[in-house]
Amino acid sequence: MAENYIVSARKYRPQTFDTVVGQEHITTTLKNAIRHQHLAHAYLFCGPRGVGKTTCARILARTINCENPTPDMEACGVCNTCQSFKNNTSFNIFELDAASNNSVDDIRNLTDQVRFAPQQGKYKIYIIDEVHMLSAAAFNAFLKTLEEPPPYAIFILATTEKHKILPTILSRCQIFDFKRITTNDIVGHLQSIAVKEGLQTEEAGLHVIAQKSEGCMRDALSMLDRISSFTNGVLTYSSTMEHLNLLDADFYFRLTDHMLAQDVSGTLLLLDQVLEKGFEGDVIIGGLAEHLRNLLLCKDQRMAKLLDVPNDHKPVYFEKANQAPPAFILSALNAVSATELEYKNATNKRLHVELCLIRLCYVLQATHTAGDVKKNTSNVGFPAAAPVVLPPQPAPPVNIPVPQVQNTVVAEPAPVYNKPEPVASPPPQQQVQQQAIPQPQPVTRPVSQPAQQQQQSAPPPAGRRVSRSLIGDIDAAMANNTTNQQVAKELTKELAESLYDQYKKRIQAEQKSMLYSQLTLLKLEVYPPDEIKLVAPSEITEMYALDQRNELLEYFREHTGVLVRVTTAVKEDATVIAQQKTVLSKPEIFEEMMKKNAELRRLREGLNLQIDY
Repeated sequence: MAENYIVSARKYRPQTFDTVVGQEHITTTLKNAIRHQHLAHAYLFCGPRGVGKTTCARILARTINCENPTPDMEACGVCNTCQSFKNNTSFNIFELDAASNNSVDDIRNLTDQVRFAPQQGKYKIYIIDEVHMLSAAAFNAFLKTLEEPPPYAIFILATTEKHKILPTILSRCQIFDFKRITTNDIVGHLQSIAVKEGLQTEEAGLHVIAQKSEGCMRDALSMLDRISSFTNGVLTYSSTMEHLNLLDADFYFRLTDHMLAQDVSGTLLLLDQVLEKGFEGDVIIGGLAEHLRNLLLCKDQRMAKLLDVPNDHKPVYFEKANQAPPAFILSALNAVSATELEYKNATNKRLHVELCLIRLCYVLQATHTAGDVKKNTSNVGFPAAAPVVLPPQPAPPVNIPVPQVQNTVVAEPAPVYNKPEPVASPPPQQQVQQQAIPQPQPVTRPVSQPAQQQQQSAPPPAGRRVSRSLIGDIDAAMANNTTNQQVAKELTKELAESLYDQYKKRIQAEQKSMLYSQLTLLKLEVYPPDEIKLVAPSEITEMYALDQRNELLEYFREHTGVLVRVTTAVKEDATVIAQQKTVLSKPEIFEEMMKKNAELRRLREGLNLQIDY
C-alpha cells in the first residue's frame, strides 16, 4: 500500500556496525572500545552530511546498552533494550536537535535529567545533533556537565561544522572525523539495494548517481528512488543522465573530436543541438572541464586511478587521450577555466560559450608556437579561399638552385589574402607557383607528376617575362632532380648532416625563428642503412622534433631515395643545466667583476671601501 512506503534512506539505514558503509576506521575503533570497556564519557562525530554520523551514534547507544552483545560486539536485537530502542520507547536514549533547542534553558533541562540513573540498562545516552547550533551561553552552561558527568551518562555530539564549536568543548570530547564515502562503496551499496528491491540497473548509471551524490549516501539513495520511479524500475545510463540533467560523455567525445579537427562549424552546430535541449552554458563548460581533466589523467598510467568514470568508459578515454596532445589539453583547460569564471558576468552567455569553443578549435594550431601547423587543417569548417589574380610584377633576379632541390622555380612575392584567420604556410615544394609563360613554341621538358598538376591548376599571371636561357637552365635542373630521385643514395652521416642543414635553412627562410632555434639544438646520429636519430638536449626540444618528424621523413626520402626512420631521444647537457641552475649572489657577482677588472679590486682596497650589498 502507498501509505506503507518508506524511502530507501530510512528503510536501509544501517542497524549494526558491520552494515555501515565506508567508515571502517570508526566502526572498528568503537567496537574495540566496547569490547575492552574503554568507553569515553563524550564523543564528537564530525564530517560531511549523509556519511553516517547520527547512524553510528544510534548504533553505539544501542550496542553499549545491549544485554547480550554478540562476540563481534554487535547488538543482539532480541533483548528488551534492543526491542525498546527499535520501537522508539527507550527511556535511556535521548536525541536532541540543537538547531531548535539551542538556548540556555534547553541545556539546563538536559543537565537536570542527567542526575537520574537509568531505569533499564547500564547507560543513559544523549545524542545531540547539529551541536554547532548551540549558542555561546548554552555551550558555557554545558561545559561542567560535559566534563564531569555521572558514570552512567554518555554524550554523543554530531556536527557538520566542527570549526564552529568552542575549543573548550572540543577538548572534553573524543573526536571522530567521518570521511566522504567513496564512489565504489556507494555503487556497491546501491547494487545490493537494487537486488533487494528488484530493480534492473546498469553499473554506469549507478556510477553517475554516486558521482552526483558527492560522497553522501543519503543523497544517493534519494536519487535512486527518484530515478527508479521515473524509469519504472529500469535504471539505465541514458535515463540516469536525462533525469539528473547531465550531458552524456559521448557529447564531450564528439566535441573534442571537432576541436582536434579544427572544425568550427561542426562544433557550433553540436553546441546548438545541446542548447536546444535546455542545457545551460555553465553546465556545458563545467562538464567540458571535467572531461579534459579525465583526458589529462589518461596520459599517465600512474594517474589512471584518479579517473572517476564508469568502467565501460575507461577504454574510450584512454583511446581519445592518445589522440589529443598534452599541450592541447592543458591550453584547453586554461581557456575553459577562464570562461567558467567569467560566465556569470557575461551579458550574452551563449556568445560567451561560443567564443570559448571557437578558441578551443584553434588551440591545437596555437600550441605549435613555431607556426608549424599541419597541412590542410587551418581552414577546416570554413569555405576555401578564392584564387587571387596578381597584378603584373617585374621579374626579380633568380639564382639557379642546386641539383638536390626538387621543383625549384622563380619565387613570387607572397600574395595577401583578406582572411580573418592566418593561413599556415605550406612547405616550399608546394609554395612554388608554376607560371604558364607565353612562348612562340612550346618547350618540352621532363617534370614530375606533382609539378604537372601544379602547372595545370595555377592561373597564368599577366605581364610575366622570363628569358629563354633562364627557362632552359630551370628545365635542366628539374630534369636532373627527376633523374637523381630515381637512384637511391647511401645514407651516410655527411649526407644526412648536409640535408639537415638545408632543411634548417629552409625553415629559417620561412621566418620560423622559434622552430629554427630549436632545430639548431638537435644533434644527428646516423645508423645505416635507414635510421636517423635526433638527440635533443631537453624535452621541449624533443617535442619540436616530434612535430617535425613526418616532414623530415618526407624530406630525406625525396633527396636520398631511402625510406629512412627518424627517431628521437633526450640527452640533457650537464654543462648547460649547471649554467641554467647557477644563480650568483651579489657578493659573487662583485667577485666576478673584480676578476675581469683588477683595477676595481685595487680601488676598493686603496680606499678601504665596504660594499653595501
